[in-house]
Parts: sequence; structure tokens; C-alpha cells
Amino acid sequence: MPPNPRYHHGDLPGALVRAAMELLEDDGATELSLRAVARRAGVSTAAPYRHFADRNALLSAVAAVGYRELAGELIAAHPEPTTPEGIAALAVAYVRFALARPGLFRVMFAEQCDANSPERVAAVAAIQEYLNSIVRQAFPSADEEAMAIATWGMVHGLAFLHLDGKLDASSDAVVADRIRA
Repeated sequence: MPPNPRYHHGDLPGALVRAAMELLEDDGATELSLRAVARRAGVSTAAPYRHFADRNALLSAVAAVGYRELAGELIAAHPEPTTPEGIAALAVAYVRFALARPGLFRVMFAEQCDANSPERVAAVAAIQEYLNSIVRQAFPSADEEAMAIATWGMVHGLAFLHLDGKLDASSDAVVADRIRA
């Protein structure tokens, strides 16, 4: 397949990540390969290897984008929650993100990534710091790290229970009511 000239603009890594994200939403992570990403981006099958050592490196770049998008959704739901209602709004936003972007969410949390990817590590650290700051404000006497991990774990578990069909996700209202409860 001849290279697509629109991707010769200096951002092939970005084009490959966008192609990977499109494939995730179409087919899920199991079908994602560097070859499939190259086809989707309209470049040679060797092109991704110039920027990503392997599938895990590409998944790390995709996961980093996902963490940044998730952070944006959480902040949009409630920038500085200090009340149970504000924290519930974040929890609902988290689960809605998982349900709206299942392929991306699974890459972020269920796929093998490069643990040393600076971009991914920084994106995860930013989400963790955001959660820690919420705990500092909402639960000043709590062990910050333990409370942040417990809160994240509970909401994350709810996200996967909804995503995997173990809890009713038939409507936004049903999901929101379950999470708030």
C-alpha cells in the first residue's frame, strides 16, 4: 500500500496513535496490531516501528492519551469536589468514560503496557495526584494514599462491572443512580 501523503506532516506518531484509537473503538484491543494500525493510518507496515518498538509501546502511548482524556472528563464533571455529591459526580464521570470508550479504557487498565513509558507514567501520575488532592480536601484526616487508592479501586471496580455486563448499564440514569448509591 503506498503511503498516504496526508501523514507526511511530521506527526506520524500522533497519526498512528489516532489510528490505534479508532481501531480500539471498532474492534477492541485484541485485534490491535502495528500492522493494522499502519493500514488504518495509510502508511507502510514498517512505519510504526520507527516510532514504537512494539505493540506495548504503542499501547502505552494510547493509554497516555486515554489518561489525559479521562482527567479532562473528571475535571469537567467537578474540578474540586469536597462533598460526597461532588465525589459522586466524579465517580459517575469515570464510569461513563469507561462505557463510552471501552476499547480505550481496557487498554488503559487491562492491557500490557510499557511500565517505563515516560508519557504514560506522567499521565498516570497526574491522575493519581488529582485523586490525592481530592482526598486532601475532602478527607483531611484520612491517610491520603490509602483513601485515594480505596476510592479509585471502588469506582474502577464499578466501571468494570458495568463494562463487563455484571451491572445494568441500560441507560445513563441507571448507571448514575447505581454509582451515586
